[in-house]
Amino acid sequence: MDEGQAGLTTQAAAAVRTYAVAPGVRLNVRSGPGTQYNLVRVLPVGVRLPIYCQTPGTTVSGPYGTTNIWDLIDNGEYVSDAYVHTGSDGYVAPRCG
Repeated sequence: MDEGQAGLTTQAAAAVRTYAVAPGVRLNVRSGPGTQYNLVRVLPVGVRLPIYCQTPGTTVSGPYGTTNIWDLIDNGEYVSDAYVHTGSDGYVAPRCG
């Protein structure tokens, strides 16, 4: 990676906020924006997540309402926004894609 790429990566990372997962929840991480996608891992209670982008997918009901918004938290890793405290019922990050 050259210096220009490193600078872009640093700037992009600095712009990403982290958000708390609902208290007491061990959150399923999926390989795509929906419950039909494979389970990749389960996050422990009390974590905070980056949201790199958001996309519509399966509608899910959780502690923060019912929504079809899914959050990309890592490369190929999605969680339902119904379990993430963003302070909004809408999109808080750019659309994926």
